[in-house]
Amino acid sequence: MISDAQAEHLCAWYEKNKRSLPWRDTGNPYDVWLSEIMLQQTRIEAVKRYYARFQNELPSIADVASCDDDRLMRLWEGLGYYSRARNLKKCAAVLMNEYDGSFPADEAKLKKLPGIGPYTAGAIGSICFDLALPAVDGNVMRVLSRVLAVREDIRNPETKKAIEEIVRTVLAKGIVRPSVFNQALMELGEVICVPNGEPVCEMCPLKDSCIAHCENLTGEIPYRSKLKERRIEQRTILVIRDGQRFLMNKRPDTGLLASLYEFYGIDRKLNEHEALSEVRKLGLSPLHISHLPDSKHIFTHKEWHMKAYEIMVEDASDFAKDSMFLVTKKELASLAVPSAFKAYIDWYSLRD
Repeated sequence: MISDAQAEHLCAWYEKNKRSLPWRDTGNPYDVWLSEIMLQQTRIEAVKRYYARFQNELPSIADVASCDDDRLMRLWEGLGYYSRARNLKKCAAVLMNEYDGSFPADEAKLKKLPGIGPYTAGAIGSICFDLALPAVDGNVMRVLSRVLAVREDIRNPETKKAIEEIVRTVLAKGIVRPSVFNQALMELGEVICVPNGEPVCEMCPLKDSCIAHCENLTGEIPYRSKLKERRIEQRTILVIRDGQRFLMNKRPDTGLLASLYEFYGIDRKLNEHEALSEVRKLGLSPLHISHLPDSKHIFTHKEWHMKAYEIMVEDASDFAKDSMFLVTKKELASLAVPSAFKAYIDWYSLRD
């Protein structure tokens, strides 16, 4: 268990050493919510840039709720995990319709909002309203696992529940402010009790009472079971061009990369003859085919290994098929194209 002295010492360290972040200490739940959603699966330094752009374009909950889907995805482009952006808009709509555009200061109500689970509810509730709620992310799991020498698998949901209860117990005493204590744990995990490489134990405010440090166990704790190997999927990307125009496809509204734009693709590896055949099936007449660089993109549970061709076709001004359409290079730059295809977007940005 975390002692009162440990909690107070950690909070004092945080107040003195906390980094200046654009969403920190604003007191605005929108800022905290947006930053926490962006920070899921994304490092702070990367988020800063996207956060500033997003805030500039959509500075309020009402702006997010009314934002056009394509524009929203374009603003989110580069952050990945696009379901976060879709849930952001769903959540904003609920807040506008049910809570007059404000976040409820209630744990149960926060958890019912789209895209908000126990961690995000705890972060918003504690940071914005000083509710005594745990906000346990990977950083907090790592810090408390080391401080208390928790040897259970931190991928196990039961381990997370146990650590949440430890935090909840500390906050229930009222010795420290929830907003400060939770952020102090997160900060410690981000800058000192780091996930990769050696923790900077000599700078840690809890080093003298950290069991893992005192017993030289920081290399063993936390214990994290191995994830299953990612499934490898072979794909062929066909960059079909009609002069200066590109054939693009809008993906379905559900599933992987929902509602985003992509170059036409086939879910297997094709040779040149097969690639040309696929283009003819679309009713287009190929003129020339050339190879583009191979590429790879890693998702959480799978990898796309992509072979690619550029295929020039005869004039396709009258082409119309399902969700596919032709765009100019300028129009292509305005579409929300996922980073899975970044290699090919970059290829053309340096040419023509």
